[in-house]
Amino acid sequence: MGKSFAVIGDPIDHSLSPNIHSAAFRELNLDSSYIGYRIPKGELEIGVEGLKKIKINGFNVTIPHKIEMMKYLDKMDESCSVIGAVNTVVNNEGVLKGYNTDMDGFLEPLKKREITIEGKKILLIGAGGAARAIVAGIAKERAKDLDIANRTIENAKNLSEFAKKIGLNTSPKKIEEVDQHIENYDIIINSTSLGLKNESSPISFEDVNQKTIVYDIVYAPMNTDFIKKAKERKLEVIYGYEMLLGQATRAFEIWHGMKAPYNAMKKALLGGF
Repeated sequence: MGKSFAVIGDPIDHSLSPNIHSAAFRELNLDSSYIGYRIPKGELEIGVEGLKKIKINGFNVTIPHKIEMMKYLDKMDESCSVIGAVNTVVNNEGVLKGYNTDMDGFLEPLKKREITIEGKKILLIGAGGAARAIVAGIAKERAKDLDIANRTIENAKNLSEFAKKIGLNTSPKKIEEVDQHIENYDIIINSTSLGLKNESSPISFEDVNQKTIVYDIVYAPMNTDFIKKAKERKLEVIYGYEMLLGQATRAFEIWHGMKAPYNAMKKALLGGF
């Protein structure tokens, strides 16, 4: 009996997940399928009922449903409740359990490179949806300090409050202020959507320390202005597609209980650009 999986959201046609997961199934000869399923805002409840009817084995959740989906879960793991959003669901005979693979997805590329977060000083730019999961990951790995910079300082303050609650030493900053002490950071992360439309980098890299690691979570284009500027300074960079792959491999492992074929999934993802 084959298994079926999906990603739900709106818009959904640009999703790279069907390609990535289908490549994994092919690589391991699994009798499984994965499709994009458009559920518009306001129709989530009906959509989820439909997925249960067809006995879907699991699904990923993307914008705009990552928070609302929590209402329809029967169980959730810790990452889900801490982050307050769900992006991966397992359907066990009508019992839905939610996970959030954003945090592990974010940490995965750092672990692959043996970069430790513990004791480090980190700058996070952006305080939107993905930022909470990143903050949770940084807290879990015990960073020394986390500064959160955002255009709207209010959002940075709210995220700082969350960071403090989960044990981080943190302060909000205006985006204009970060260039002043930029040389002090060990890791700089862009979690804003700047770069999606080729906007210029939110910071200037002139004074960035040579040892600083630069991580952009935007995955298309692969080389955002933020990444390009970091490369010009010969800094070590982590690409957004690596976080996306980390999320996908984690979801695969939750659903199938086996190690994900990382390289096959990577090839499918990069082929999609």
